[in-house]
Amino acid sequence: MVDFKKNDLKPWQKHQWCLTNIDGEFIARMEALLDLYELPYNPDFPVICFDERPCQLIGNVIAPLPVRPGEAQKEDYHYKRNGTCSIFVAVEPLSGLRVIRVFKQRTKKQYALFMQEFASLYPDAKCIQLVQDNLNTHSFGSFYESLPVDEAHRLMKRFKFHYTPKKASWLNMAEIEIAALAKQCLDRRIQSISIMKREVKAFEKKRNRKKIKIQWRFTTPKARVKLQKHYQKLN
Repeated sequence: MVDFKKNDLKPWQKHQWCLTNIDGEFIARMEALLDLYELPYNPDFPVICFDERPCQLIGNVIAPLPVRPGEAQKEDYHYKRNGTCSIFVAVEPLSGLRVIRVFKQRTKKQYALFMQEFASLYPDAKCIQLVQDNLNTHSFGSFYESLPVDEAHRLMKRFKFHYTPKKASWLNMAEIEIAALAKQCLDRRIQSISIMKREVKAFEKKRNRKKIKIQWRFTTPKARVKLQKHYQKLN
């Protein structure tokens, strides 16, 4: 038997993080994004950050007790799983505009339809600069597999894709918006996709009404200091 106290081991405590290989490709993509984030606001070339989040639909087995003043919500620990859904989030950090949609599935078709709707909000933009991760559905191929060829071609010309380095979702400002969504909207049991859509829409309207922007402070010079040892390994 292992003597945890003697060996100062605490297996019940753990920290998690995402390990990645910071090589030239990682740094090239990172610096390209950081340079993009430093550009001033330009309605002709809006910078948009996009990401997705899976969500469980959770219902109560027993109805929660009525909330009383000064008391916390009381609900039974039993719950019922009613399936899952996927939440798509696109946010323009410098203008404070976000679009959030709830889908039953996360497929190429949903991605294409979301981008089609989102692009319609920028009819006068010359090019939409879209930051996203490397998920297999996040490609122009999804447009062609889900939309008529002429529409797919038109939509493709509206976007320029910028991909985050692998295992570096923290470089996507959509993650900040998703974190706010999780704390302010998804912090309760939501039992159906119709209720999920209603709650998410209310969150979206409130944030857009206030035009809540995102201030990004991590820059290329700061990255070269923070990740100095990885830069030194390149040459």
